[in-house]
Amino acid sequence: MLLCASVAFAQDYPVKPIRLITSEPGGGNDFGARLVAQGISGPLGQRVIVENRGGGSGAITGEMLARSKPDGYTLLMFGQGIWLLPFLRKNVPYDPIRDFATVSLTDRSPNVLVVHPSLPVKSVRELIALAKARPGELDYARAAVGGPPHLSAELFKSMTGVSIVSVPYRGGGPAVLGVLGGEVGLMFATAASISVHVKSGKVKALAVTSAQPSALFPGLPTIGATVTGFESVATTGIFAPAGTPPAIVKRVSDEVARFLAKPETKEKFMTAGVETVGSTPEEYSAMLKREMAKWSRVIREAGIQEE
Repeated sequence: MLLCASVAFAQDYPVKPIRLITSEPGGGNDFGARLVAQGISGPLGQRVIVENRGGGSGAITGEMLARSKPDGYTLLMFGQGIWLLPFLRKNVPYDPIRDFATVSLTDRSPNVLVVHPSLPVKSVRELIALAKARPGELDYARAAVGGPPHLSAELFKSMTGVSIVSVPYRGGGPAVLGVLGGEVGLMFATAASISVHVKSGKVKALAVTSAQPSALFPGLPTIGATVTGFESVATTGIFAPAGTPPAIVKRVSDEVARFLAKPETKEKFMTAGVETVGSTPEEYSAMLKREMAKWSRVIREAGIQEE
């Protein structure tokens, strides 16, 4: 009876506009959310309205979703910071496994390992050799604590045994400038922030952090080709409140996947330095659990906490 009621509810869904919560205007989350909202509004037959809520490194938006009615009319599109936050801070007001229902992985983006031209290395192997020959002398730029560039670097240190020093900057832009100006030797930069500087030759790109070569940087090898098993990819996805009827979750997930598979959609995301994915709720849930186990270990071993 409950299953029949859920399916019947889903057949009528949606009958009013859907709210898609994301972070502050102008960022990557906002860019992706607005594209997705526009792309699925027509097929769903209702407007999908983006609602920007910044602050708290995702704690505010996560709590909003956890407290929302599980009826499919409140969704959240956010990067991995939303589920990494409980590992970086105490007293986070939600549990991503208990309080969220996965809908779809929407996009992913590798970091790019770049070095200042003055650093005498041309490959990942040479960088590792140099770092081991000069322990504690090399340094890397990073911005947000627990952000993709920070975690990529710490995973690299953990898997290679090198000693390189973290140099914090007040934002991704200043961190990139630190590498360009030679203040630091290297960085695991986001694709969007560094691609133009790689093309101009202002920095040397050694490898991407994804498991497979990326279309964002054709011809560039992966770190995993040298460091077996290395993978660090920034991801974004859509969540619903826990308890949302599975039939509704599947309806939204199917429309998101169809939209993300369109060539014109892929091209728009590619210009922002990300690759579209699209997944089933089950695939996203499995990936999330694997990633949480992996990064919780890295964060714990490196002693990373929000400053």
